[in-house]
Amino acid sequence: MEDEPGILRKSVKENRSYKRFDVYEIRKEFPILQRLINDKPLVYLDNAATTQKPHQVIDSINNYYYYDNANIHRGLYFLSEVATEAYEKARLKVKEFINALSASEIIFVKGATEAINLIASSMFRAGFFEEGDEVIVSNMEHHANIVPWQINCEKRKIKLKVVPITDSGELIMEEYVKLFSSKTKLVSIVHTSNSLGTINPVKEIINIAHDYNVPVLIDGSQAVPHSKIDVQDLNCDFFVFSGHKLYGPTGIGVLYGKTKYLDMLPPYQGGGDMIRTVTFDETTFDDIPNKFEAGTPNIAGGIGLGTAIDFLGSFDFDDITTHEQNLLNYATQRLLEIPGLKIIGTAKEKASVISFVIDGIHPYDIGTIIDTDGIAIRTGHHCTQPVMKRFNVPATARASFGLYNTREEIDKLINGLNKVIKMFK
Repeated sequence: MEDEPGILRKSVKENRSYKRFDVYEIRKEFPILQRLINDKPLVYLDNAATTQKPHQVIDSINNYYYYDNANIHRGLYFLSEVATEAYEKARLKVKEFINALSASEIIFVKGATEAINLIASSMFRAGFFEEGDEVIVSNMEHHANIVPWQINCEKRKIKLKVVPITDSGELIMEEYVKLFSSKTKLVSIVHTSNSLGTINPVKEIINIAHDYNVPVLIDGSQAVPHSKIDVQDLNCDFFVFSGHKLYGPTGIGVLYGKTKYLDMLPPYQGGGDMIRTVTFDETTFDDIPNKFEAGTPNIAGGIGLGTAIDFLGSFDFDDITTHEQNLLNYATQRLLEIPGLKIIGTAKEKASVISFVIDGIHPYDIGTIIDTDGIAIRTGHHCTQPVMKRFNVPATARASFGLYNTREEIDKLINGLNKVIKMFK
């Protein structure tokens, strides 16, 4: 007997509540972790680039295409109504996940990159900036929080001002305060560095900016998988993140914005589903969030992101944070035992990300050689070339941990690095 339309297939695993955090049970939920690479078990340590997906997320996407595929918002027939309900439920899940005041403050985008581009473009179009105005960023930003501002700043002669960082990879807060002037119109700062692991004091950053009546955008892409986020408590004006770093699918992300700002900003793109009326003389736009969601969205991606949030909701987030911090501490200890290895980024407050270099060995060689043992790490500049320049290195090797990683995998990483050093000797 076939399943009825609009319900999950019988093969779909339901989310369960984990009374205790058991990493070995959790790993069973991720099919790719059972894969062999070069006949060896995959050791996936590139979670800062993207996380793997649990059965539930994969099944929810498949289920949409198997049973409920239809365009949303405009159809009055059964499938369209089911798809619309699932997509809008995902928006509500995001709202609860980050504790936004309203679901209308949640804009679905392709990812954090598009979210930042949306804000930059719409703010400039709205006349939010005048010639000579300033935007504050930091020296540890991902390129996605540098380039969109530069593109617009070049056109309108707006200046980027940069918060410097210490040798340990922490923001110099005294210098941050000095950057403010009557020309400062926005602060756009990363919550957690993808290359250094530094967790910035974002609440303090926001409070200082608000003292100068300056709104703040927080890039939370690396923060949301590792710690509980409350945008109302932070009091940020914008918050962005990508679903694929949150055990969800690629091609979907979130822009949170306070209603007062989203209402004043013009649309980022034009098209269907974001209008009230269209004539050849005039177009009027819909309310938020629709105003910023032109065209057919990534419906399956939105549903998958909602399922990823459900999956994370089956844990106590404190357990995730504790587990990952234990991994970070253990990996740091083991890495420092390796002669000639230097960790880049030693902030007191760190997420589970470690970048490192080894004397006389290029990071690309490190990554290539340990890949033969099925160990996946990231090598390069990690889309943070200003950070590399700050620490005078061309690139680093980076290991980043998620909730499914284990100490045994760290031991395999250490064995792999010792193998690399032995080969070069």
